[in-house]
Amino acid sequence: MSLEKPDLSGSTAFITGTTRGIGKAIALALAEQGCNVVSTGKTTEEDDYGEERDLEGSIEQTAREVEGRGAEALPIRLNVRDEGNVRAAAEEAIDHFGEVNIVINNASAIQLATVEELPPNRFDLLTDVNVRGTYLTSRAFVDHLKGVEDAWILTNAPPIDVDRSPGQAPYAWSKMGMSFVTLSLAGELSSHDVGCNTFWPVTAIDTRATRYFGLGTEDDWRTPEIVSDTVLEILRRDPAAFTGNALYDEEFLREAGVEDFSAYNLTPGDPAPTSAGMFGPGYERPE
Repeated sequence: MSLEKPDLSGSTAFITGTTRGIGKAIALALAEQGCNVVSTGKTTEEDDYGEERDLEGSIEQTAREVEGRGAEALPIRLNVRDEGNVRAAAEEAIDHFGEVNIVINNASAIQLATVEELPPNRFDLLTDVNVRGTYLTSRAFVDHLKGVEDAWILTNAPPIDVDRSPGQAPYAWSKMGMSFVTLSLAGELSSHDVGCNTFWPVTAIDTRATRYFGLGTEDDWRTPEIVSDTVLEILRRDPAAFTGNALYDEEFLREAGVEDFSAYNLTPGDPAPTSAGMFGPGYERPE
C-alpha cells in the first residue's frame, strides 16, 4: 500500500540540519508536497567548514533542490548551540515567509562512548547540540506557533523507555532529553493546538554518521526516506488531536497501512531493530 501524502501548499518548515542525511530527506519530501523550507545547518558554501571536514552537501545545495521541486527555500547558516543565532534565524525565517508552521528538530551530535571514555568537552557538545539545541529552536518559535494554524513541533528523538544505557549513556541521555523537551511542550501548548511529537527509526539509517562511526553494514540500514515518510504521515494528522506521541517509524507506518518495507532496505531482508534496541533493550517487532 502506498501512503497518501499531505498537501502542504502554503506551509513553511524550519528544519535543523538539512545539509545531508535524514534532515535533507525530510526537506525534499516536504518540498515535493508544496512546503516551503528553511534549510539550516553549519555547512555553507560561504566558508570552508564543510571542505575542511570532508563534508558533502550544504544548506544552499539543499535549498536549490527544494526549489527544483517547486517550493520556495531560504538557506540560513545555523549553529543550534548559539542562542542569538537561533533567535535571529527564527526571526529571519518568519520575516521572509510571513509564517512558519512546522518546526523540525533534526540536528544532532553523536558519539557512542562510556562515561569514562567520553571527554567532558564531547559530553558538552552532545548536551548543547541535542538537548539545548532542541530547547532553543523550539523556544524561538513557541510564541509564533501559538498564533498559526496547522502548527507542529517535531523532533528526531526516541521514546523514553529506559533509565540507563551502559556503553553510550551520554549520547542516550542527550537524545532522550530531546524527547523530554518535545513531549513536555505537547502539554504546555495543548491549549494552542500545536502538535508536538517525536519520531525515531526502528533500524539504523544510512547516513554519513552511521558510516563514519561504523554502526553496522548496509544489511543493517534503511534509507532516510522511511523517516521522511514518517514525518509526512504525521503531517496528515490534526495537530490539535495528534500530539504528545513518541513514534517508531516502522510501527507508525505499519499502522498507516504499509505492509512491505523492502523499498526502504539497502539489501534484501528487513534489518534488525538496532536503533530501537539502543533505547529499548529487548525491543521486538510487534507480531
